[in-house]
Order: sequence, then C-alpha cells, then structure tokens
Amino acid sequence: MSEDNEDFLDEEFLDSNSIENIDIDEENTGLYEHLNITVDPKQTPLRIDKFLLIHRQNSSRNKISQTCRAGNVVVNGTAVKQNYRVKPGDQISVLLTRPPRENVIIPQDIPVNIVYEDDDLVVVDKEAGMVVHPGHGNWDGTLVNALAFHFEKNGEKSDLDRVGLVHRIDKDTSGLLVIAKNEYALSFLAKQFFNRTTKRLYWAFVWGNLQDEEGTIRGHVGRHPKNRMQMSVYEDGSHGKHAVTHYKVLERFKYMTWVECKLETGRTHQIRAHFKHIGHTLFNDERYEGHTPLRGINLPKYKQFIKNVFEILPRHALHAHTLGFIHPTTKKELYFESPMPKDMTDAVKKWRIYLEN
Repeated sequence: MSEDNEDFLDEEFLDSNSIENIDIDEENTGLYEHLNITVDPKQTPLRIDKFLLIHRQNSSRNKISQTCRAGNVVVNGTAVKQNYRVKPGDQISVLLTRPPRENVIIPQDIPVNIVYEDDDLVVVDKEAGMVVHPGHGNWDGTLVNALAFHFEKNGEKSDLDRVGLVHRIDKDTSGLLVIAKNEYALSFLAKQFFNRTTKRLYWAFVWGNLQDEEGTIRGHVGRHPKNRMQMSVYEDGSHGKHAVTHYKVLERFKYMTWVECKLETGRTHQIRAHFKHIGHTLFNDERYEGHTPLRGINLPKYKQFIKNVFEILPRHALHAHTLGFIHPTTKKELYFESPMPKDMTDAVKKWRIYLEN
C-alpha cells in the first residue's frame, strides 16, 4: 500500500470479551498495535505466551517470545517474561508488531543510502520520491524491495517474514529511517516509537513569514470530510485524534520560512495538515494546495522565480533531519543527522540570491 491509504486491524482474530482497547499510532498505521486485555474471571492459569497466541492467532511463538523479551508485555503494570502464568482479572498490555503482508516482497537491486548497519538494524537516509513499502499502485521499486535485495546479497538470514519496518515517512519526504533485522529488535524499537521516546526533528519550508520565532500548533488531525487524500485539523476535537506540533524558525526568506519541527504526537500528514491549518502550507505541497505562488505579491518576475524554484524542488519541502534511539542490544543511544538534500539546499541558495537582489 502507499503511504496515503489506511490499513486496518484484523479484528476477526480478537476476543471481544477480553480486548478493551486497541490504540494505533496513525503515523505508523499498520506497523504495530497496542492491545489492552482483561483476563476473564474464569480463566485457568496459563503461560502468557500461549495465552497471547490464542488471542492473536496470526502471531508466531517467536514473535510473542521476542515481544516479551523486549519488555512489551506488561501485566498489572510490570513487564513479564514469556513463562508468566496469567490469572483471572489480570490487566495485560501488549505492544505487538504487525503480521506479515500477504504480498511477496521481491528483492530488487535498487541503490539505497545506508548510513549505519549492524546485526540488529539498519539506518537509511531515504531519497525523496521513493515509496517506503509495497502497496496499492507501488508493488515494487520501494525501499523495502531494495533492502530485501541488500540483505539477500549479504547472505543474511532473519526471523522476520518481512523487512522490519518500525516507522515510515511519505514518498516525497526525504530523510532518516531505521529498519529492524529481527523480531526482538523490531519489538524493542517499536516500543520507543510508540512511546515517543525517539529523537526526531524535521526540516520544512512553509509559505509566508511566520509571526513568531517558535510556537506550538494544536488541533485534532483526521480525514478531510470530502477529500480522502488530505487530512484536516479539527480544533474543537469533534473528529480525528489529538495532535501537537512544536516548531522553531531557522531562517526567513520573507515569502517563505525554514522551520524545524518536533512532533509530540504522530498523526498521518501531521506537519503538512497543521501548517496548512495556520495558513502556512508546506512549500510546493501539491496535495495541500501549496504548489502555487503566495497570493497578494505583485513583484516583477516573482511568479517566474517561484516556477524556477518549483523546478529545483519538485516535491513538498519536508526532510526527516535527525533520528535518535536506544539500541536493542547494547542499550546505548544512537543518534544520526541527515544533511539537507540537494533539492532543498539549491532552493535555499536561490531564495537568498533573490532576496539580495
């Protein structure tokens, strides 16, 4: 599926009498899920790994085991091992990575910029224009296809049925992604992304001159009522889910502003929707009507200048600049920075020259 389609839980595998709530991180919909289970009063003592296999029949024993090992199975507030025996009334919280897709991943020899790799994970600096994983309309040529080839070429064997996506970014967003190589690493990393303990900053170019040097945008983000390809902001909380974006101005170009964004929540298209909501749509973001020159400016050759910049930067101006997380095995923090890609750098240079003249 492409990054613009929704993915749904396999609810037919759930026991409706036991599952109280399922919480999905929308930015990473389909990659993992959060289950809250209240054990039935008539439940006989049973190992928790066997109990969870009954309640999640599309999971494997290895997946459940590694989920426990990563500390993602919590009973009555305490992480437990796979041999814990559930008791009537136990409150179980589980963060599970998603089951494998039905479509087969075809390894393809596609260049990919790997900035770090070890036995547990790989960190990639994705170019704009590359879809992260196969799906409707994009069955090959994706980052997942490229990594499948890379792992196969290196003779690596994995206990994963698919490339271990922990998170994702839009096709036309550039920047850093971490991918797990085994079930334990996938579960361990998924917990950090779900709990928002990772260190991620985005760079964006937005239309207009922001009033403040830094600020916070709050407003529920949910599907647009008419355009399913867009997300909208609902300040009254009537639709969507709670979303918060913090931003700081890095440089002003009078008619465009370079900002650094930190997400407090992770909703689909959160940065794009939030900045459109406050009247500062991402530069050249066609989906959110940011692909036309800023209105009300009648300077000579202004429209031609914007057209030239659009040719240099033919996509929405968003870049995943930093990525920091705790390593699954060493338990040490890894931190990466991705430099601004050439298309955004060239756009900045052109804006500076334009303003000087």
